[in-house]
Amino acid sequence: MKSKLKNICDLINEKISANELINNNLASTYVSTESMLPNKRGITKPSSIPSKGTTTAYKKDDVLLSNIRPYFKKIWSANYDGVCSNDVLVFRAKNTADANFLYYVLANDDFFVYSMATSKGTKMPRGDKASIMKYEVESFDLNTQRKIASILKPIDKKIELNNAINNNLEQQVSILYQSWFEDFEITNGVCPEDWSYQELSSIADIASGKRPPVKSNVCNQETPISIVGAASVMGFTSEANHTDKILVTGRVGTHGVVQRFNTPCWTSDNTLVITSPYYEFTNQILHRIDYSSMNRGSTQPLITQGDMKKVVVLVPDENTLAKFEEFAGSLMIKWEANNKENVKLASLRDTLLPKLMSGELDVSKIDL
Repeated sequence: MKSKLKNICDLINEKISANELINNNLASTYVSTESMLPNKRGITKPSSIPSKGTTTAYKKDDVLLSNIRPYFKKIWSANYDGVCSNDVLVFRAKNTADANFLYYVLANDDFFVYSMATSKGTKMPRGDKASIMKYEVESFDLNTQRKIASILKPIDKKIELNNAINNNLEQQVSILYQSWFEDFEITNGVCPEDWSYQELSSIADIASGKRPPVKSNVCNQETPISIVGAASVMGFTSEANHTDKILVTGRVGTHGVVQRFNTPCWTSDNTLVITSPYYEFTNQILHRIDYSSMNRGSTQPLITQGDMKKVVVLVPDENTLAKFEEFAGSLMIKWEANNKENVKLASLRDTLLPKLMSGELDVSKIDL
């Protein structure tokens, strides 16, 4: 037996002005569609906070969902009270529903497919709120809902732990780079011996991504390779043209987002693809560039391949570079292992999820 989504949750529309956001110290809680990570990876810090207009209030345990381009699968279960963009939908479980269960209802790939099928617009599709609340959900009593969530939640907790460890590893490498290459005094403009200022192209190859020949919004056996910008999965294809690269978004709003990839993917044409024998050193440089000063265009900021090649950086001697690569690389080996584990965990979660939601997997014998 099925019921509609509106029977287990409410769509929250409580507004807070931008002025209240600042005055009530809510800025640190702000969530935008841009700060929501694709493929159910939660949130990150937004690049800006609104200075006018209104925002939407959310509470701990609410489920936040980006309503722009639903196929990005941007979703987050709030662990504190806060505010979000009006393009982010806020769902709150009714008393008869478990908040964690609601999250998994909305995190199910079937829901994202439905949301896209009922969305409005072509270039920038948005989920239709009325249709979303009519989405059909298998009816489970509250105890069964909690049992289903108890199977899936530990998987997500492990993914969160791995992400926290990886964030710490990234910080360690960043501090290492800072101590070696930034925290020293250059006397009269003279670098340490054998160090020199060079263009980025001297230590890295910089190319533009290319539009894939075949694209699908659904990953399956025929289209298993992700198509990425930087920070956004844009679809899937059966081909791959890059591994071991660093991607920088060159245009469309999220310009200057840097992301490392060590797995096969097809890079979209809104990215710059950077490869280098000094992978970790180059990655640190790319995270320190002021991309706003490189923008061409106003409506859609653009970073060109030529501009990136001409960025001037301080390059140390070969011996120092090799030592940094060794030290930083040893830390990032653990990062890569955690990242690969997260891919497997996410695949396990997404395999179990529809089977649990449909009742195909029986949870009646689980003791809470």
